[in-house]
Amino acid sequence: MELEKAFKTYIPMTETAFYILLSLTEPKHGYGIIKHVEEITNKRIRLGSGTVYGTLTKMQRDGIITVYADEKRKKTYEITNAGKKLMLKEIKRLKELHENALRYEGEFL
Repeated sequence: MELEKAFKTYIPMTETAFYILLSLTEPKHGYGIIKHVEEITNKRIRLGSGTVYGTLTKMQRDGIITVYADEKRKKTYEITNAGKKLMLKEIKRLKELHENALRYEGEFL
């Protein structure tokens, strides 16, 4: 998938997509992604296997991730350069969101 098209498709990113890609700072299999997301969100997000594998399949088809290894029914996924660029763009968007939230938070107190 062309990078600009990926930006339009994925940004703004769902929490599920964001945390799946965030988990792929190093190659992981699906269960490893599920456990990592639970850990870094203090179990606030518990991804189901259907959600994870459906999202991984779409991301692989779109060139955001790739299968790093395929061993006996366990696929290990890795983020591609396009996926890294996508994450950097989304992180920049989230930083702006966070800065604006902090700036205007007092208006709601």
